[in-house]
Amino acid sequence: MAANIAYLAPNGDLLESFQNAASDGADIKWVDSTQSVEQQAEDLKEVAAVIVSPSVYSVELARLTPSVRLVQTTSAGTDMIDKQTLGELGIRVANNGGGNAVSVAEHTITLLVSVFRKMQLQFNAVKAGEWAGDIRGDWFSQAHEIAGKTVGIIGLGRIGSRVARRLQGWECEIVYYDEVPIDAEVEAELNATRMPMDELLQTADIITLHVPLNGSTTKLISDREFDLMKPSAVLINACRGPVVDEAALLRAIQEKKIMAAGLDVLEEEPTPTDNPLFGFDNVLITPHLASFTQESGERSREFAMYNTARVARGEDPESIVLPD
Repeated sequence: MAANIAYLAPNGDLLESFQNAASDGADIKWVDSTQSVEQQAEDLKEVAAVIVSPSVYSVELARLTPSVRLVQTTSAGTDMIDKQTLGELGIRVANNGGGNAVSVAEHTITLLVSVFRKMQLQFNAVKAGEWAGDIRGDWFSQAHEIAGKTVGIIGLGRIGSRVARRLQGWECEIVYYDEVPIDAEVEAELNATRMPMDELLQTADIITLHVPLNGSTTKLISDREFDLMKPSAVLINACRGPVVDEAALLRAIQEKKIMAAGLDVLEEEPTPTDNPLFGFDNVLITPHLASFTQESGERSREFAMYNTARVARGEDPESIVLPD
């Protein structure tokens, strides 16, 4: 039987994992994405759904693969795929259905705590054999508890809601902004209060971003937004780098418009080694690995196989991402 699902990637290392997650009637094969577009198209003949890693599927390839009805990512983000044009060609795009939500939520809280307690300075001092070194001075005045703080979540979707849920025992107030109104029952469960974005920026001690990257969220946080924040505010970004205007963030740190930032994502990745944000002790940066856990990978692969198998059986897929 010809494979009805393809895994399009530079190598087939994860093919066995996808095969192990396949349901009855689903057959998956690896297609090498380093081949020419023409060869990829040839290998994708009669394939109904394609799992892509990384999360790209060119319009050129889409035009050559009329049998494909779904492009499935194992990531939450689909910003590198032209969903509008693919849709016009009859191809829908789905993300990982929240497979990475727990991991990113946990990483978000890790960033939050680490920034508030200056953990990188503590780690570095001990590792250098300096014990506490000289970090008790200015650092001590900048170390804070989370209890009693107001956490503002921008985007209360799969990840943002899990951040809120995990903060329930931290004795902090949860406020949020989302373009899509959240059910009152969910608000009550999360003990979260919706407010306009500007009010959230003015109110929150901690602002954490959990929105997809699209036309309306690119540079969502820029000079105007930093001007609204408290000088004691902390910004956390574990969604996509371009959601924050990096030049504006640098100005906000330099001019002490905000107290600190914790970032898992940047506008350019890998970021240049001379990125000026590296020069600040109150900016903690991790290399876009918030979702990288064994459990997250397993859930995302399982969902990818589940969703592509639906399409192979002629059913509608879930977790479709619409064009901007």
